[in-house]
Amino acid sequence: MVDTKVNLLGITLDNPIIPASGTFGFGYEFSELYDINCLGTFSFKGTTLEPRFGNPTPRIAECSSGLINSVGLQNPGVDKVIGEELPKLAKVFNKKVMANVSGFSVEEYRETCRRLNDCEQIGWFEVNVSCPNVHGGGLSFGTSEKAVSEVTKAVKEVTTKPIILKLSPNVTDIVSIAKACEDAGADGVSLINTLLGMRIDLKTRKPVVANRMGGFSGDAIFPVAVRMVHQVSKAVKIPVIGMGGVSSAEDVIEIMLAGATAVGVGAANLVNPYACRDIINDLPRVMEKYNIKSLSEIIGGCK
Repeated sequence: MVDTKVNLLGITLDNPIIPASGTFGFGYEFSELYDINCLGTFSFKGTTLEPRFGNPTPRIAECSSGLINSVGLQNPGVDKVIGEELPKLAKVFNKKVMANVSGFSVEEYRETCRRLNDCEQIGWFEVNVSCPNVHGGGLSFGTSEKAVSEVTKAVKEVTTKPIILKLSPNVTDIVSIAKACEDAGADGVSLINTLLGMRIDLKTRKPVVANRMGGFSGDAIFPVAVRMVHQVSKAVKIPVIGMGGVSSAEDVIEIMLAGATAVGVGAANLVNPYACRDIINDLPRVMEKYNIKSLSEIIGGCK
């Protein structure tokens, strides 16, 4: 028998598989297809203080081995998430869930997390710092050591649960950003978020996505994710959740060897809604193939 369990900041997961935010809704939608309690946990749809309609359409562009999306954090707002979405989830999911939080100012991050903090279902906060800082010239919070530090400290002041900073790969030095998060009190980091991409329609000579550019995800970015997870895990002492193009049990093993404690699966869910279930079911076979008795023992095991 192989052991697929891992410990993520004090909570034991049956396996390391975590559907990534924005690809799994609020979970109960997928429960109509299979029992989502087979998951380690999942990160629910990015939530902001106020409701957001999101970006104009079209929002999706297909690419070779991936896709570009520019959804724009469409969500019902934190109060509806607490009052409507989480009660629906509680009927079908009996594990702790990860709350993905976004904001456009430090105060918005703080207040959204404060309101969610008392929700018993939430086990961790995943703080998405890829949002533009409206009070800081529009640059993403995640591109500045100072900005990620401010967000980390602000959220830590109002939460009693572990916080995991979700980092953007669209930076010169992701290690310095990760270390700034750790120094400011982050309990973990997750990476990578999407790369920045663009497609042009040859007939109209206009961008395919209405917002011109969007987040590029899918199989094509997996080598970038492995490299960044490896770099960051060697530089910080806090756990790393690895993600970016993961679509198979073999990918899970590889990114864990690079240093990931748990593994996010994103775009694969949009291609195959059973992707996470299938990866979980296949993990024991792949572990036996590579003579792996326990997943927790291979974290950071790249020689």
